[in-house]
Amino acid sequence: MECLASLRTRVHPVVVSAQIASALYDTGLQMVVKERCSDNSTATEEDRQKAISNFYMTYTMLSSLLPFVPAYFLTRYGDRGFRKVPIGIPLLGYLISRTLLLLVILLELPIEVMFGGAVVYGLCGGYSSYWAGVMALESASSQKERRSLCIMGIELAYGIAGFVGSLSSGHIFQIHAIGNKNGVVLVAFCIFLYFLCIIYTFFILVIPGTSAGNVEHRQEGNVGILWNIVEYPRSCNIVIVLLFISAILYDIAVAGGMEMLMSFIMKEPLNWGADQVGYSNAAGFVIFFTSFFGVWLFSKFVADAAMIMIGMVSFAAGIYFMSFVTATYLFYLARSLTLFALIPMPTIRSLLSKQVQPSSYGKILISLQLSFTLASLIYSPIYTKVYQSTLSWFPGFVFLLSSIITVLAIIPISMVGWRMARQEGYVSIEGD
Repeated sequence: MECLASLRTRVHPVVVSAQIASALYDTGLQMVVKERCSDNSTATEEDRQKAISNFYMTYTMLSSLLPFVPAYFLTRYGDRGFRKVPIGIPLLGYLISRTLLLLVILLELPIEVMFGGAVVYGLCGGYSSYWAGVMALESASSQKERRSLCIMGIELAYGIAGFVGSLSSGHIFQIHAIGNKNGVVLVAFCIFLYFLCIIYTFFILVIPGTSAGNVEHRQEGNVGILWNIVEYPRSCNIVIVLLFISAILYDIAVAGGMEMLMSFIMKEPLNWGADQVGYSNAAGFVIFFTSFFGVWLFSKFVADAAMIMIGMVSFAAGIYFMSFVTATYLFYLARSLTLFALIPMPTIRSLLSKQVQPSSYGKILISLQLSFTLASLIYSPIYTKVYQSTLSWFPGFVFLLSSIITVLAIIPISMVGWRMARQEGYVSIEGD
């Protein structure tokens, strides 16, 4: 019973179930988009690639732009003690949008209907609100010394779920259910998992240290005056700015490269089907395992800033190699070089949470997430156009671009490491 009670205070079941559902959905959407863009028999391979990449560009921009205002207000509400809200409302949006994909398959609706799905879950806060809410909850319930590892533990649960979901998604997609249509079973199971997540979040999950969902807010009222008169050192603000710059550059490199990878694996010489698409998505989730053990090991010997740089170098090497992939085995070899590519983001979130008071965890983390949103409005069309313009002579050029941007992201984080090491040196001298 104690184990069950302890489980009810953890957000991990939500993260696991939602990510399995998301992995199923990603494969389903990729295959449906590929099928619909390949219906025109007179279209060339380049035309199909442009149609697929244009779809994802529009879909990504809608998904990124619309959550901007709703996510901010949901997170502010969460910081007042209602930690379930910024997690549960986006899950409801996901449920509705995934239902639209099922209707697209069953009723053979145009694939553009999925833009409506992006609008719905965007207005519900989208991934920005959901993930910032999860990270804020974990930050508020963990000790500073172990926070990087705790947050990485959430990422590990996310990765395990994504690996399992992706590995099975290609096979589930091919199961026929109604009218010999592929994907019906897969999307229906995805919808069911999101429904379970919503039930767990609102009716089972217990937020540690709260009563009626609002004790945290009342506690803030008692100490709020003290917090308000505390002024953080200017050096702390500089660290926050540098962390934001590094995180945004790294997000551009990773998200931009991965967005184009979805189109890259659909064309010759790879031209993968549903099984291989599922396997490739699963390979992407392996880095959640390796990155978690990387944090567990490196945290014993190096500072957080050094761990971030190790992760960035790992991704830069892997995505550079991806530029020259022409066969399946080369793809997986390039993936293997990105073993620690996940370390930077959770570690940056951990460092940011250590720079602010507990009542501001949600605000600082949603600010970071919304910065990624604004960046995506710029990099998504740029990456798409660069990919389309280089298709005929160097389709892997966008991955080379990601590698260069990652190297640029290392510069501000190295400055953070230098500043924090100097501050620790001052503290040590004063202690002596």
